[in-house]
Amino acid sequence: MELTTVWFIIVGVFLIGYFVLDGFDFGVGMSLPFLGRDDTDRRLVINTIGPVWDLNETWLIVAGAALFAAFPEWYATMFSGFYLALLLILVALILRGVSFEYRHQGKGRRWTRWFDQFIFWGSVLPPFLWGVAFANLVQGLPIARLENGGWIYEGTLLTLLNPYALLGGLTLLLVSFAHGLVFISLKTAGEMRARARALATRVGIGGIVVGAGFLAWTLVQHRENERFGLIAACAAVAALALVAAWAANLAGREGWAFTGNAIGIAAALLTVFSALFPYLMYSSSDAAASMTIAGAASSQKTLELMTWVAAGTMPLVLAYQAWTYWVFRKRLTRESIPAAAH
Repeated sequence: MELTTVWFIIVGVFLIGYFVLDGFDFGVGMSLPFLGRDDTDRRLVINTIGPVWDLNETWLIVAGAALFAAFPEWYATMFSGFYLALLLILVALILRGVSFEYRHQGKGRRWTRWFDQFIFWGSVLPPFLWGVAFANLVQGLPIARLENGGWIYEGTLLTLLNPYALLGGLTLLLVSFAHGLVFISLKTAGEMRARARALATRVGIGGIVVGAGFLAWTLVQHRENERFGLIAACAAVAALALVAAWAANLAGREGWAFTGNAIGIAAALLTVFSALFPYLMYSSSDAAASMTIAGAASSQKTLELMTWVAAGTMPLVLAYQAWTYWVFRKRLTRESIPAAAH
């Protein structure tokens, strides 16, 4: 297997890890106004991800760095085309991260309410905009080749906000919301656990319906793709996993429900990457201008060096993250929240 293909897979793995892990972070943040009846409830919800949310977000940093080093042309073209959307994502992530650290400084109810709003909107915007971005990659964008061999995005922000992309954004938003609610029910006990499960059941239905529509639309768009069988198989796994997760949550099996949602998100992204390969960006204006993996990759020496670095560091990162989740595996209750924490 060529190193360009290997690094396409590695970048895909990093992005899948990010959306599976930070996906439930987003869902927890979105649940704040729905499950937080008082300050103790809201602190309890936030504490479910307190030890891990920043660790989860490092997957995005690693994915961005790998994308920049392995496929600089993809990085440059995508980030210039999605500039405003990515800027909104960055601002939302910054406000969300700051709010986790500062909301409980005890400076009054108005202070706390402002940071709760930042957490909510900072959890809503990123998954929606990420969904819009990836849907546009699968559908195709108006990109053109430059004389120097690079690519340029020729559309506008409104070009990105098409029906298919908006459906993709809504899909990731609802699935992340349900994923986060299941995580809350997995990490809490008592009334909070019951309320999170009940809300996850309702949100999960919406995620399944909208997600099925998005996956079906994707299959229709790529029905002539030579890898249609693989694309359809990944889409089927995603759909079945989300349905199984919903059923497991309904039965009170939060661990299986969380696993099902994780598999559903991963399979949905595999559907996207399978539809893209061997391209990185389709050109909707000129098929000959589409960006291929080989055409946008770094030099062979660069990819070889990156492969050795990744082989040495990734096992350590995975081991540390697994250890962190193991240490903070216990369920939380309202009684575990000290009065001074909220």
